Amino acid sequence: MNLTKSPLRPRLSMLLAGLCLAALPFSAAHAALRVLACEPEWAALTQELGGSLVEVNSATTALQDPHQIQAKPSLIVRARNADLLVCTGAELEVGWLPILLQQSGNAKIQEGQPGHFAAADHVRKLEVPTQLDRSHGDVHASGNPHIQTDPRQIAAVAKALSARLQQVDPANAGAYAKAYSDFSKRWEQAMVRWSAQAAPLKGASVVSQHKAFVYLYDWLGLNEVAVLEPKPGVEPSASHLQGVLARLKAKPASLVVYAAYQDGKPSEWLSKNAGLPAVKIPFTVGGSEGAKDLFGLFDDTLARLLAAQSGAKK
Repeated sequence: MNLTKSPLRPRLSMLLAGLCLAALPFSAAHAALRVLACEPEWAALTQELGGSLVEVNSATTALQDPHQIQAKPSLIVRARNADLLVCTGAELEVGWLPILLQQSGNAKIQEGQPGHFAAADHVRKLEVPTQLDRSHGDVHASGNPHIQTDPRQIAAVAKALSARLQQVDPANAGAYAKAYSDFSKRWEQAMVRWSAQAAPLKGASVVSQHKAFVYLYDWLGLNEVAVLEPKPGVEPSASHLQGVLARLKAKPASLVVYAAYQDGKPSEWLSKNAGLPAVKIPFTVGGSEGAKDLFGLFDDTLARLLAAQSGAKK
């Protein structure tokens, strides 16, 4: 039969068009929520809470300094297409996020909108300055932003983020609530295990390369006795390192800690000259082979700290 001349052709065209239209609501209802996370930890958490309902991209990797990111065109495109932005906040991304938001032209993810989620807004922040003085280095007015190193903070953020996912995607609210309940139970069990494992670390004195671990130390009961950077974000000079070494004679430390994204040379120098182990911790998801997800992040962090402490005692 020649359909080009057949009276059936209009009917066939109408039938195909009807089938396409009928499929649209189903496709729209099942389209993944597009999420842009500023840091890998929040990308991992969103994936835990959203599963197949979300399509998650991270603006940064574990081997990048989250303070120092460029709002490149490829990143602007991802922001333009996002339904939800999940960042740390507390001025961590102040050097690049405002530009990204402006250039994206995406009204949904602007500050103050449901599509803009700042994790640090939902936790108790440490090291909130009583007065701002930029001569003191890269000081954050809202407090130290590196909240992801404490699993208790992750738990608080997870609860708030789940609620936000339910708000921006109400059609799947039940599924998000179920996923949060499952994650919360597994996370609580893991925290009990981590706390037991970490007991030998309590009370240990440590040196930090950067002011990045205050939440980790607060959780584990570690004492920070020195910082290698003279000011946050400022590389230590040889004379400053010598000064830290001299102070450690009066107030010894058992470990020096730095993050995977940092150049470890200052920590390695102190390790060699002070005779204490230098520990590179993943700091976020992807920072080591063992830190493939949030659970692995804390498994590996504790394993590295405990191994270094054990080696120091021997």
